[in-house]
Amino acid sequence: MSLGEPKFRAKQIFSWVWRGARDFDEMTDISKSLRAKLAEKFYTENIKIQEKFVSGIDETRKYLLKLEDGNFIETVAMKYNHGITVCVSSQVGCRMGCAFCASTKAGMVRSLSAGEIAAQVLIVSEDMGERVSNIVVMGIGEPLDNYDNLLKFLKIVGHPDGLNIGQRHITVSTCGIVPKIRALADEKLQITLSISLHAVDDKTRSDIMPINRKYNIAELLDACRYYIDRTNRRISFEYTLIAGVNDSAQNARDLGGLLKGMLCHINLIPVNSVSETDFVRSDAARVEKFRKILENMGFAATVRRRMGADIDAACGQLRRERIKKEAK
Repeated sequence: MSLGEPKFRAKQIFSWVWRGARDFDEMTDISKSLRAKLAEKFYTENIKIQEKFVSGIDETRKYLLKLEDGNFIETVAMKYNHGITVCVSSQVGCRMGCAFCASTKAGMVRSLSAGEIAAQVLIVSEDMGERVSNIVVMGIGEPLDNYDNLLKFLKIVGHPDGLNIGQRHITVSTCGIVPKIRALADEKLQITLSISLHAVDDKTRSDIMPINRKYNIAELLDACRYYIDRTNRRISFEYTLIAGVNDSAQNARDLGGLLKGMLCHINLIPVNSVSETDFVRSDAARVEKFRKILENMGFAATVRRRMGADIDAACGQLRRERIKKEAK
């Protein structure tokens, strides 16, 4: 939409928005007539904090955010020694259908705009009174299923007049949409790509992750090698440990065999409890044995620290409870 204004005005407005301006009248270096014109055609604040929970264990904050159209998403802020990491959502719901994930249980509603994704970072920063240092696009939704808006979001948060967060401080997670992984590789970004693998054979992975029926493990890993070759960036493989499903010593050895020779890190995640499934977390001793096997095979393997356990900080759980309440 053209407003007939000089191009430099766009830069001024962009800077004001990402400095946290909540009203066009705050933009004091543009004329009153332009501010009135903007207020007539646009709005600056379209996401509000509906609920906020703060962990008594580790200060993790979980936000239920209400969008302009009445839909809800979740955002999580985690405090570490190195700064604040924000986990943002990329869609309202998810169409991927992963069996262990609460985000997909209510189905897919719509994708978020680039501004809606970026606004989550700004909201957290303002609420906590601190600058956000790291972003993970790992909340509700499949980021590569919202590919164009994901790229726009990365430009917004990395822009010097925007949030100015460098790409090496951003992680993007995917369940394995192979063509989009290859497309992302060709962008040659410096983000960290996180792959949700979660199984070492096609039958098990297809049972818990329907995307594998379209792009199997061999195709996925081939795309990952292409990504590494194009970007020279290490991939993080996420592996959710489910008792009796994918957590045996042989599973660990098979995982090491699959990833042999790849520039990667392996992140082990004991499965979160989701009411609609009967999946059980692997016990701590079994998790450590799994990790040790991978370490002995030469891999950097860690167990994800569980953040905000007392506030259900895993993605999708808070939104699901809200949907259930409204249905009642």
